Amino acid sequence: MEKNNPKLPKNPDTLATILGYSFNNQELILQAFRHPSYVYEKDELGISDNQRLEFLGDAVISLAISHLLMESFPEIKEGDLSKYRASLVSESGLYHIAHELQLGDYLLLGKGEEQTNGRKKASIISDAFEALIGAIYLDGGFTEALRIIAQLFSPLLNKINLGKSINDFKTELQEYSQDTFQSPPDYRVEKETGPDHDKTFYISVYLKENLMGRGKGKSKKEAEQKAAKEALACLKK
Repeated sequence: MEKNNPKLPKNPDTLATILGYSFNNQELILQAFRHPSYVYEKDELGISDNQRLEFLGDAVISLAISHLLMESFPEIKEGDLSKYRASLVSESGLYHIAHELQLGDYLLLGKGEEQTNGRKKASIISDAFEALIGAIYLDGGFTEALRIIAQLFSPLLNKINLGKSINDFKTELQEYSQDTFQSPPDYRVEKETGPDHDKTFYISVYLKENLMGRGKGKSKKEAEQKAAKEALACLKK
């Protein structure tokens, strides 16, 4: 390890236990969690950020998910396989898994990102997840990377099997709001139109009394999901 290069904020042994994988090359796991903002501030150390590993991990995850979908759903056509893969490897899908693993706790960030809650930003922790998978691929090969991806994506693959939606924007917004603001989103029905048998619901979602998104649908659940999706898009900007 380079001189004066600190350890990760959280012991990676915790992550090794969850994943069932220990790195042979410890530098790879350190690199996976070095955000570019941190490396920019520590230029004198001559260390690498996680962007190259992120690039590699993106390709590994896409291949692994394609393999798992082909294996698990032999009856599904190519067009639907492509849609499912896109949902699974989207920032939303990756964020969900990265959040469950608490990857934000391991990140090495620059001062600016620390001050703006970088550890909770969906884009940063989903990128860290891709970098982690890239590091595992380099350290242990595709077989180990595939095993870990299958393990982590199993709940989302099961949703496909049960015909449920992969993208649960309400749950994602709930987790983000609790982590960042220590309070849940507030969904409000703004109006209802149409007869009782064919109503349309208009719902807004607020965080700390700030309007973050709007949605409409034939059920309150549908409208809330659309409002949550819009709120997440706003937050990620």
